[in-house]
Amino acid sequence: MAVVASGPIVLIGAGNMGGAMLSGWLKSGVKGADLLVIDPGPPPAMAQLIADNGVAHATSAPDGVEAAVIFIAVKPQVMEAVLPPLKTLVGAGTVIVSVAAGKTLAFIESHLGAAATVRAMPNTPAMIGRGVTGAFANARVSAAQRGQVHDLLKVSGPVEWVETEADIDAVTAVSGSGPAYVFYLVECMAEAGRKAGLKADLAMRLARETVAGAGELLHQSPDDASKLRQNVTSPGGTTAAALNVLMADDGMQPLFDKAIAAARQRAEELAG
Repeated sequence: MAVVASGPIVLIGAGNMGGAMLSGWLKSGVKGADLLVIDPGPPPAMAQLIADNGVAHATSAPDGVEAAVIFIAVKPQVMEAVLPPLKTLVGAGTVIVSVAAGKTLAFIESHLGAAATVRAMPNTPAMIGRGVTGAFANARVSAAQRGQVHDLLKVSGPVEWVETEADIDAVTAVSGSGPAYVFYLVECMAEAGRKAGLKADLAMRLARETVAGAGELLHQSPDDASKLRQNVTSPGGTTAAALNVLMADDGMQPLFDKAIAAARQRAEELAG
């Protein structure tokens, strides 16, 4: 991993997402000595990981530290309180990365000054290294800094860079919130199975394993989703009968159009 500025990679928040990133960085070869975690009370598992790998830990921003990267992984509602004390960590070569949903570059800049800044939107499968992250860099981010941020983010899965900050709201609607849509699909399939006569626990197991297996097939296959769908669908068969309902004019596509639009609008509202 290329070094852009002298100084540590500073992780703000070692909860679920921050902890997943920290674990991924260490597994990818980042040295514990090059990391600093700032968290007033990391979970026990993270505290142990920090101690076992020689990662520096502080409960607040220490004096005399200029970060190479500041990775902010706290909940959006606490950003207002968390950001101001971090300004002492920002130097001329620092790049700031925020994964807080809805917090704009302008908001971050209002607290930390005009700095190289990236907004990133990972999703919860990042916690098992199977996420996907959308990212947008402001004009102050150099090519070297962007490369370093890409390396830091990709430990949790693919990274997709978008062209405008507004695109992050669409990323939030599609992939950031997307795992919840898939989990709800499992619930709906299981409930439909129960109504078709299956025991509820069996219907849930069948739905859960079907969606998990289909996702893994999609992950491993070079074919796109439409091709995989066609492979399952025999003309005049049971799958075709179901798809005639799901792909009707009033089926899943218009419903997803409305859902994604609602999520994007809410992301824009949260951004102010």
